[in-house]
Amino acid sequence: MSEVSDRDLGLELVRVTEAAALAAARWQGRGDKEAVDQAAVDGMRLVFSTVDIAGTVVVGEGKKDEAPMLYDGESVGTGRGLKVDVAVDPVDGTTLTAQGMPGAVAVIAAAERGVMYAPGPLVYMDKIAVGPVAAGAIDLDAPVEYNLSQVAKAADKDVGDVTAIILDRPRNAHFIDEVRKSGARIRLIRDGDISGAIATAQPDSGIDILFGIGGSPEAVIAAAALTCLGGEQQCRLWPRDDAEREYARAHDIDLQRILEMKDLVDSNNVFFAATGITGGEFLDGVKFSGVHAFTSSVVMRSRTGSVRSMKTSHDFRKLRQISALIYE
Repeated sequence: MSEVSDRDLGLELVRVTEAAALAAARWQGRGDKEAVDQAAVDGMRLVFSTVDIAGTVVVGEGKKDEAPMLYDGESVGTGRGLKVDVAVDPVDGTTLTAQGMPGAVAVIAAAERGVMYAPGPLVYMDKIAVGPVAAGAIDLDAPVEYNLSQVAKAADKDVGDVTAIILDRPRNAHFIDEVRKSGARIRLIRDGDISGAIATAQPDSGIDILFGIGGSPEAVIAAAALTCLGGEQQCRLWPRDDAEREYARAHDIDLQRILEMKDLVDSNNVFFAATGITGGEFLDGVKFSGVHAFTSSVVMRSRTGSVRSMKTSHDFRKLRQISALIYE
């Protein structure tokens, strides 16, 4: 991405995640998952239109959640700038936001055109992820117990002190059982496996490894973040039914193939931005106070290794002059 070599696109993308978070947070705890998602999509798309990129959404939410915008293949940005692939999740944790629970974030990743894996209609993957301490030590094909012991060895601690994070879904019951049998600790999450994967690379999170079957779009976005943080993720497509297996056969997709980091995002110049919606361990949520709102974000770039934490105050009196859509 020679065009982008001296330009930190993440600092522009964070305005997009902030807009999505501010819009979605208005619906926190109101029980309407669709309204949460629609508000975030509207906010994200509006601010995207001001960013000088010629972006193509490679990983969107349109096909998976039937959202009306930010679909796979959509063009974003002004069209005048850098040609990039974009992966978006306006709300990683729509149910969390709708139910007023912690851990929801708005996220974006970007890299040069043609480097991001596009999962299409195969919307689930079997995943394993670790931070930089255990990068290179895991194997998706190996038993859970083996990977836990590898992480323990890399981190110089007992398996009983290793903590795995797993989406609490029936499809992940065997992962939960195997971790428990090993004697390791578990943190179950209801949603938000992007944040879960990133947590493995945060020394103060207390999370060492992610297991389980979750979203394919989320896997690509998490890989972008872990590329910036020096972590590792391995994935394999997980078809839900015969129709998806037939789709894979018809499109010559190898369902047994393990997708490595470079298969998901093949670039050394990846940008990632995220803003908290509801408060969690990764990022604080949006806080409203009179005419102001406060957001917590992180911006990463793999080429420089920079990870910036940002606390931003938003003045609605000025922002409403730009758009009542997000800031009313």
